Amino acid sequence: MGAEYIVEMRNINKSFYGAKVLHDVNFKVKAGEIRGLLGENGAGKSTMMRILNGIYSKDSGQIFVDGVEKHFSLPKDARDAKISFVHQEIALSGNLTIAQNMFLGLEKTKGKYFVDDASMRESAKASLESLNLNLDVDTLVGTLSVAQQQMVEIAKALMQDAKVLVLDEPTAALSEKEVRFLFRQMRRLKEKNVAVIFISHRLNEIQEITDSLTVLRDGRIIADGVPTQGLGSEEIIAMMVGRNVTQFYGSEKPHGTDEVVFEVKDLTNPVLDHISFQLRKGEILGFGGLVGAKRTELMSAIFGLDEIDSGELFLDGKKIVNKNPKQAIQNGFGLVSEDRKRNGLILVHSIARNLTLNVTSSFIHGIHYDKAKEKSIVDEYGNKLSIKMTGMEQLCQYLSGGNQQKVVIAKWLASNPKVLIMDEPTRGVDVGAKSEIYQLMSKLTSEGISIIMVSSELPELINISSRIAVMHEGKLSKIFEEEELARYGTDDLQKEIMFYATGERE
Repeated sequence: MGAEYIVEMRNINKSFYGAKVLHDVNFKVKAGEIRGLLGENGAGKSTMMRILNGIYSKDSGQIFVDGVEKHFSLPKDARDAKISFVHQEIALSGNLTIAQNMFLGLEKTKGKYFVDDASMRESAKASLESLNLNLDVDTLVGTLSVAQQQMVEIAKALMQDAKVLVLDEPTAALSEKEVRFLFRQMRRLKEKNVAVIFISHRLNEIQEITDSLTVLRDGRIIADGVPTQGLGSEEIIAMMVGRNVTQFYGSEKPHGTDEVVFEVKDLTNPVLDHISFQLRKGEILGFGGLVGAKRTELMSAIFGLDEIDSGELFLDGKKIVNKNPKQAIQNGFGLVSEDRKRNGLILVHSIARNLTLNVTSSFIHGIHYDKAKEKSIVDEYGNKLSIKMTGMEQLCQYLSGGNQQKVVIAKWLASNPKVLIMDEPTRGVDVGAKSEIYQLMSKLTSEGISIIMVSSELPELINISSRIAVMHEGKLSKIFEEEELARYGTDDLQKEIMFYATGERE
């Protein structure tokens, strides 16, 4: 008989530079179980899983796989124990084929000196087919969508006959249809007795797909193996943050005024088809739609990142042109990008350097550098957004996801925008940070800033937006006005939004 638990971690401790991040962590999961791993950013989830996968070494404690104690010093050790880790940051090489990526570091050989390409291609093909993935194994990974790359990562893990599969935020870049597909695969793995550890900030997904939960807070296990069934969102949030989040989205939506701050008329380019809408002062205009709806492309065109073939932009009733981001900033626009690590921050630079990037002219004049002025800007917005930092010189790469996002938002607030575009503003941040960002957005609208928010999370879109615009394949399908939104219940409104997002209403 096998052991009761496929994986067990006992009394795991870990410190970095004298700061303890895991305190006597005890974690166990059974074969054929889908376990949700939850906690705020910085709670210790990633550290714990990296120890399980041989990326980090533990300071003390024991790890057992199927009842046998294991000592992992390298990721290869964990792979040999049939533990696979699919990271949030996709670790594939874009200039190699699918088959080459799936066997990277695991190459099959013929004799001593020759790589067995044919055998690797056949094995890769079989692994993809086992997940019903219709992909050519000779395709370069760089040409695949993020969702397809994610599935290739999972196929690679399963090809190694994994007994335990760790999925770190696997749905962050997936459409609803792709999430459904992933969940079907997870259920199939469960039937094959594979244990799946599912890390996610999306509580609705956790409640739907997991059998049980483990909750970390401040490096300590708060709950381990708690059955998911019957747990409400408020109970889960309370475990994660140590307090009740009774007003998660805020007491009420911002309403805005009748004053039109920004207007887009007939905007067209190769991917956008005659888009027109108005943004009012002090409102949050939410943009919904599925992957491929071209919401991000619309925001890029408005901000001067993409060219506009025809159409007009008006700010406070006056025609403007945003030929490039510099001109957009001068015209009073800010853009919180959906990918903060690639487009929002310079991770190897300090909080001060990032936060003041758009306003350096206010404290640097020629060779004169007014450090006190720079510090006052960082202090002002650091306090306003409650950014947790050791000091203004701390590198952004060492901040949690929620605090990185706050630095990005602070950077744009420092430039005093009239229109703030926020593309997936809470992607990859924990529930506590989400609530703080929602409250901040509400506060900004009360101060007269107008916000355009792109979101793929329907509950977020419905509970935060003053009005909701829905896009489908580069067209604006529908704008739900405030009065119209008030007539729907949440479930009916979600269905109605999806009708327009899928093009069914046409």
